[in-house]
Amino acid sequence: MMVDLARYQGEGYVSLRDVAERQGISKKYLEQIVLIFNRSGALKASRGFQGGYRLARAPEEYTVGEILRVTENGLSPVPCVDQDAEECARSTVCPTLPIWQGLNQVINDYLDGITLRDLLEQYQTASPGF
Repeated sequence: MMVDLARYQGEGYVSLRDVAERQGISKKYLEQIVLIFNRSGALKASRGFQGGYRLARAPEEYTVGEILRVTENGLSPVPCVDQDAEECARSTVCPTLPIWQGLNQVINDYLDGITLRDLLEQYQTASPGF
């Protein structure tokens, strides 16, 4: 959905019906996703005849990591390395904690290094005419 909105960013507000048709996703499912993104401030909404949704920022200002954190409530491989996690009583003696912390860092660095603009450009290269 976010790539589709990025693709049509210059055309104003995009209806969920149009996104659903282009992406082969049910409109009902998109309505649930839109609620999440609206609460996060990632989208702008307009009601009425020409209404719909658009990105609140430029595509290069969204990272895949940000988008997934909004939709998945975090990316941590285990709860003890969540950003808001309470410190585990075993953290000072846990032999695997450094592994999970390292994996968490790799995941976040990788996904935060890919923007919506990058995805859009990759898709346009792979699918000329998109």
